[in-house]
Amino acid sequence: MRIHVLSGAALASLACGTAQAQMSEGVIKIGMLSDRSGIYADINGEGSAVAARMAAEEFGNAIKGTRIEIIVGDHQNKADIAANLTRQWLDAEQVDVVADVPNSAAALAVQGITRDKKRIFLMSGPGSTDLTGKDCSPYGFQWTWDNHAVASATARALVEQGRKSWYFITADYAFGHSLETEAANTVKQLGGTVAGTVRHPLATPDFSSFLLTAQGSGAQVVAFANAGGDTITAIKQAAEFGVPQGGQTLAGLLLNINDIHALGLQTSQGLMLANSFYWDMNEETRAWSKKFEEKTGRKPSMNQAGVYSAVRHYLKTVQELGTDDADKVSARMRSVPVTDMMMKNARIAENGRVFGDMYLAQVKTPGESKYAWDYFKIVKTIPGDQAYIDPKASGCPLVK
Repeated sequence: MRIHVLSGAALASLACGTAQAQMSEGVIKIGMLSDRSGIYADINGEGSAVAARMAAEEFGNAIKGTRIEIIVGDHQNKADIAANLTRQWLDAEQVDVVADVPNSAAALAVQGITRDKKRIFLMSGPGSTDLTGKDCSPYGFQWTWDNHAVASATARALVEQGRKSWYFITADYAFGHSLETEAANTVKQLGGTVAGTVRHPLATPDFSSFLLTAQGSGAQVVAFANAGGDTITAIKQAAEFGVPQGGQTLAGLLLNINDIHALGLQTSQGLMLANSFYWDMNEETRAWSKKFEEKTGRKPSMNQAGVYSAVRHYLKTVQELGTDDADKVSARMRSVPVTDMMMKNARIAENGRVFGDMYLAQVKTPGESKYAWDYFKIVKTIPGDQAYIDPKASGCPLVK
């Protein structure tokens, strides 16, 4: 009997070949689908792509000899463009993962396609609770926040301060409707009332008519159920119209640090908000955010930090399993808690909801801010199990 002894190089080559055989098309390809030119470009956009690249760099841009490739696309806040790009990526460009996707209408379209095509979807931009509710997917993960978490936390804080009468200025699409509903439900549950609501188109340049109606309502709180550039424009114009000077409290139901930076502390001071990440929380968040700022010129939003966390957890799972098979990877991702600079031991439920902590914050006054991007006072930590909807009550058919 003849025994063949393989050299170390041959064994390494064989192992590498086996590993690559476990990776589809010989590459791990992640498609960063975002708003790169519109109202969410600042809180997602190129910053999200940078965050994904930072995650890939931690693995040397390769896993077991298979390179990691990150491509980018702009959905322009249109569900049909998001759907067409996703189909092209999955069918023609062998993309394994679609990530980011701010705009709930776009994300719902992508969720359906990735579910049908059995590809993983890592969401860090959209807020609709339907994504982990009735439209959930075994391949879909809602990572960073959702409308229930941010809206209910902000509404609860203000109602408990005695501000019980609310008026909503709402973006007229799936995201805005959901954000308004979550906040309004919390207000009513705590004994408050909704004086009225008005809806505006996406990327509205002039909020004057909406603000005059809100002023006329006499509501204690004027709440903006919108995001990004719309929220910035609305709050700036509300200050110009004297809404807060007249005694009404402004509430942005989804605010990021980028929004506060654009508004300035003089305009935004005192605003309450809920975020899942703040760059200045500890040494770990500061170190990562410094690297991000060196690449982008600014501190990260929670959405951008969430992209990093999601992509890192995905790549860590692929490395552990030695395959990018979507069924195996998505199952394993749910079974292992998420631990990184953003969250510690955060569980992932069957419906794809990541249960990281949320933080209720208040925007500092100009006098309280001591250095660049020193904007938030953390009022309290809201554990993930309290911040998000119980999966059993989510309406997701995957939850047993």
